[in-house]
Amino acid sequence: MTIAINHLARRFAEFRALDDVSLSIAPGEFVALLGPSGSGKTTLLRILAGLDFPDSGELTQDGRDLLRVSARDRGVGLVFQHYALFRHMTVFENIAFGLRVRPRARRPSKAEIAERVDKLLKRVQLDGLAQRYPAQLSGGQRQRVALARALAIEPELLLLDQPFGALDAQVRIALRRWLRHLHEELHLTTVFVTHDQEEALELADRVVVMNRGRIEQVGTPEEIYQQPATPFVFEFIGKSNKLPVRIQGGRLVAGDQRLDADGLDGAADGSAVAYVRPEHLALTPTPLESGWRATVRHIYLAGSIAHVELDVPSLSQSLEAELGGEEAQRRALQPGAVVTVQPRHLTVFPIDGKNGEPDPARRRVVHPRYSQAALARWR
Repeated sequence: MTIAINHLARRFAEFRALDDVSLSIAPGEFVALLGPSGSGKTTLLRILAGLDFPDSGELTQDGRDLLRVSARDRGVGLVFQHYALFRHMTVFENIAFGLRVRPRARRPSKAEIAERVDKLLKRVQLDGLAQRYPAQLSGGQRQRVALARALAIEPELLLLDQPFGALDAQVRIALRRWLRHLHEELHLTTVFVTHDQEEALELADRVVVMNRGRIEQVGTPEEIYQQPATPFVFEFIGKSNKLPVRIQGGRLVAGDQRLDADGLDGAADGSAVAYVRPEHLALTPTPLESGWRATVRHIYLAGSIAHVELDVPSLSQSLEAELGGEEAQRRALQPGAVVTVQPRHLTVFPIDGKNGEPDPARRRVVHPRYSQAALARWR
């Protein structure tokens, strides 16, 4: 069941919720729609569910025009952020609801409904709770009831609209891992809406990063994190340091440094913006010929990772680096320590002279060249 989304557009008055969105979703694929509020991800999900319709564009399933198919006949299971359970119904009745309201010709018998609900209760680890009411369940249990209700109709497509947003952090982590295992077991085509990048990177086969109604990048979690295609993706996914730089004579000029680097062949001279992940900054406690001199302003531990805030006078800004906690202790890094900062690699977006914005089409991944002595200090 391949779903093809072609040039969808949707406006609400002057607001462009979707602006020429195209995407293909393969059978059995787990796709995360990731973006900030107002990026269009929920609008796209509602169109897939048949709860909204585009102003233009096509939505097909194996060549069938889904825009002509009612929500009821699309074979879609939908799970909302706030559960949407019927408070006056038991867990059993909530899960069975979608089967009981089917037309008589397609409605299973009472025995078949009971058997299917019992199997689903075991699958979502809620067996023994069939006669409880939603108010008697925890948030995580309610969300699993909502998922079981969506699965009861044996959907061809499972749509999840920020299903873990109302849960606390520990329950959210446990449920998303459980959901991934369930997806692998059932091989359902699943589309998951979230603004939580960690959820998207952990759960999805592919991540669709959206911004202002458009798709910024589509790729595997690794591609999205390691190879951001636009400045927005760099700033939205993970942490990054943003540096104003210049390309000059095949070198990268940043602050008081002129870095010889691979990846700038043929690049035109001019202003640019560079991004570097905190984990791609190397720190050494001694002065080196290449690299920015910096002062450690603050260090804090998050699990096994040490986050190091650095004041870099020549850049007139601060940078954040990441080290293993044990490595930070071994190097005896303390606030006030003076270090040399060297980027292992950067992603550079030249500035478009016409609009003054970074140009994703001219993106370069740049690898500075360092002496063997400097490389040895990294290790």
